[in-house]
Amino acid sequence: MYKVSLLTRDGATIAFDADPSDTLLDAAERANIYLPSSCREGGCGACRVARASGDVELMSYSSVALSEDERMAGDILLCRAQPRSDLALRAPFDEAAVGFAPVPERRATLVAIEPACSGTLRLQLQYEDDPTFGRAAQFTAGQFIELTLPDGSPKRSYSLANAPNWDGTLELFIRLQPHGAFSDYLRDRAAIGDTLFVRGPQGQFTLDESSAAPRWFVVGGTGLAPALSMLRQMAEFADQRSCRLFFGVNKVDELFALDVIEELKAALPQLVVTLCVWKPEQEWRDFVGTPVEALALALSTASETPDIYVCGPPALIAAAEEAGRAAGVPHDRIFSEKFTAA
Repeated sequence: MYKVSLLTRDGATIAFDADPSDTLLDAAERANIYLPSSCREGGCGACRVARASGDVELMSYSSVALSEDERMAGDILLCRAQPRSDLALRAPFDEAAVGFAPVPERRATLVAIEPACSGTLRLQLQYEDDPTFGRAAQFTAGQFIELTLPDGSPKRSYSLANAPNWDGTLELFIRLQPHGAFSDYLRDRAAIGDTLFVRGPQGQFTLDESSAAPRWFVVGGTGLAPALSMLRQMAEFADQRSCRLFFGVNKVDELFALDVIEELKAALPQLVVTLCVWKPEQEWRDFVGTPVEALALALSTASETPDIYVCGPPALIAAAEEAGRAAGVPHDRIFSEKFTAA
């Protein structure tokens, strides 16, 4: 049995024992410690942490979840790592992201569904009253939930776009996928009043409140959702720190939530927004190219080193991390959440 110590981003220490045959994620849960995770198969990267000291054996995993550069920098996946000595780990999340009870499972009602842009829908769910959790939507801005239909179809993970609230409201932006189980439901059968099962909140892609650095959000497609959640939280708290949003899509008609972005610009006067279209098929007056290209250009003239929050497809994450490193942004100041189509 080995001793494992996990230091959170805000300075809390989480300790548990781990048997060599356990994954670190399973060992923590055996001690009633529920660390951020999702797929539990090395495919998503939601449980990535840094190894400060000690040895682990990594079982097979996807390079999408843990790149070679990340592994060489000392990062591991809790769901694929088995201890081979006592361990000291560093987490890229605060203590608030750690649960000491199983992830909540609740029921919610579909109260709104509407097109957000070409191929993307906006959903609004309303939590039902729960004897344990009440009605409030309590989560940390940037986290995600898993949705399951009443027929027991496979779980699908989606980031929340709104801020935590006492009303129990959940807002999602979902890109429709060809032949996707949940996409087919949304296209063909979804109706106001439907009941869905919600497992969450989950995830470690949250703001580092201990850092005073400017916050730059680099997002592609529906990767915008967690950035909106974080920016809305900043607006509610009247946060005055410098912030930028680089939002990219392939075509102009794929832009969405522009009304929300305008509201955020009014609430956060310091927010600078760059809308990026890779291949505009019509007149386009903002940035032509990818959000990573816009990021690299902005970094070349930045007077301060920002914290960079990136969400989108794996290729966007890798490119943003490379652009950040090239500009001197430390590895541990680039926070990311990858997503792939189920």
